[in-house]
This record gives sequence, C-alpha cells and structure tokens, in this order.
Amino acid sequence: MSWWVRMMLVVAVALIPGAFVLLLAYVSTRTMWERWRQAQLQARKNGTEVSFRDVLATLELKDLVRQARAAL
Repeated sequence: MSWWVRMMLVVAVALIPGAFVLLLAYVSTRTMWERWRQAQLQARKNGTEVSFRDVLATLELKDLVRQARAAL
C-alpha cells in the first residue's frame, strides 16, 4: 500500500467519527483473508477440508495487531 493511501486512512480515522470501526473491519477482513488463504494451501497439501470456523478459531489478537501495523 502506498504511503498516501496510508496517510488517508490515518486522517480518516482521526477525523471521521466511526472511522475507527471501519479500520477495525478492514484489518479484520485483511487478517481473515490471509488466514483463509494459508488454511486453503495447507488443506490442499494434506488433502483435508477446512472451514471458516477452523480459521476463525486460530485467529489471535496479535495477528490483528500485526495487520493493523502493516495497514498503517
């Protein structure tokens, strides 16, 4: 993500009421998407099935914080 898009996110979160919720939604979606891709790759290797519930169960707060730092 380019620096000006990051700055726009920072300004939006700082100025717009409710933008923090949008930022949380963005970070959560980005984290879940990445975890889903990793789970799908692992499942293909092992020949098993993976569900959304399995991916959600492995999600940790530190992953969300890491993605938030990467987004900003």
